[in-house]
Amino acid sequence: FSNNNKTHTNATKQQNNIHIVVCEPKKVQETLVKLKESSATTKAKVKFILATDGKEFQAEDLSSGETVVCSYLDFHNHFGFFLPLAGISTVKQIRENAFDIKATSRLNKLYIELLNHNPEWSTAAKRHDMNHFLARLIFCFFAEDTDISVGEGFFTETVRQMSAGDGSDVHEIIGEIFRAMDIKQNERVLKKVRNWASKFPYVNGNLFSGSTETPKFTKIARSYLLHVGNLDWKRINPDIFGSMIQAVADADERGALGMHYTSVPNILKVLNPLFLDELYEELEQAGDNGRKLLTLRKRLARIRVFDPACGSGNFLVIAYKQLREIEFEINIRRGESNTPSEIPLTNFRGIELRDFSAEIARLALIIAEYQCDVLYRGQKLALAEFLPLDSENWITSGNSLQIDWLLICPPSGVGVRLQGDDLFSTPVDQAEIKFENEGGETYICGNPPYLGGKGQSISQKSELSDVFGEKGNIGELD
Repeated sequence: FSNNNKTHTNATKQQNNIHIVVCEPKKVQETLVKLKESSATTKAKVKFILATDGKEFQAEDLSSGETVVCSYLDFHNHFGFFLPLAGISTVKQIRENAFDIKATSRLNKLYIELLNHNPEWSTAAKRHDMNHFLARLIFCFFAEDTDISVGEGFFTETVRQMSAGDGSDVHEIIGEIFRAMDIKQNERVLKKVRNWASKFPYVNGNLFSGSTETPKFTKIARSYLLHVGNLDWKRINPDIFGSMIQAVADADERGALGMHYTSVPNILKVLNPLFLDELYEELEQAGDNGRKLLTLRKRLARIRVFDPACGSGNFLVIAYKQLREIEFEINIRRGESNTPSEIPLTNFRGIELRDFSAEIARLALIIAEYQCDVLYRGQKLALAEFLPLDSENWITSGNSLQIDWLLICPPSGVGVRLQGDDLFSTPVDQAEIKFENEGGETYICGNPPYLGGKGQSISQKSELSDVFGEKGNIGELD
């Protein structure tokens, strides 16, 4: 760096980006201060300053004031801090989770390479298949690192060993694995599942049902796939990862990785006063009274949380985790720590416009359930109850302004209506089906996207008019 007309010989500077200095041992803090005060830093309009002596590492984001202090060997775990240098903006909670950033970054490279090699998969006709393929991959990566599959890294190693190095047959290998995971073990011989694929578990839950068509791979795509599989997927954070991965599938969002993510503290600012504060107060009042604790546990099992613009499921995942935490404390006080959870995932319902985000929301809840089971009941019991997945779908892909919410999440004590002729009225003789844990409470929450009245498209204006038009001029209503 240069200061007082002197230039540091070990400095590297990139206009509008970063100013780096390799300094003498134990001079890192001092050097970073001088970098910040340097006229060269100001003149170059750099965003980051960085100093290291090869053992210690310090950096500062000059726009936000955030800093990183760590050993030089550990600084790669903080690379999310420097994502703005690549033109990728994030929120702080995401930058601090190195695993989710690594996983999303590698999946993004794989996704783009596959679309480049399979341009037809980027069309509207194939986009759903491409997104469903990505959701299946995420499940396989998670399953192989949590012993849901047979042996750690089993999916990745199978692809590595069974496929050609040039990637020409990877789509066939993965397609056969996906097919096996939708066939019960006792039917696999009859349906001629390959021996090497027969070791994969039966998953159900519609995740692997339907077409097993897979985009074709290149040598580069195969390498990206193996790199993704080499990550430790036990560390996945479903409420963060979901928001990030939806950006992979949306070209318009790739430059704003996770910017639609609502942080856990902000989610709790909604959920706490809505119902969590009351539940924790009831837990405190119950003390060790077994009868009161049982009453509260039954109440938890009948609480429904509904997000009509759920995105990748952040609010639903956090609500589920919080209720499981309260339930576990109840079980501890009652001496029933191994009792299976009575809180069903089907009580956490949502509507999401984009089908891929809806699919990721459901997957995030499935992962959250498994992680809670491991945390509160142990991995052995969690594994025993995880598969096969339930085939019910509690996240609906559609437009919240065009769907009768009572179809998705009916009020307490009412069955789910099968269909509605009108958004606000339903025939009295319409058929109904039972809702799980009928008779509880329903809480509506979320953080829907905001465009502002002037940012809406013609179709969005029309949708608002359909809903509110008869009640007056909607003006700038968003």
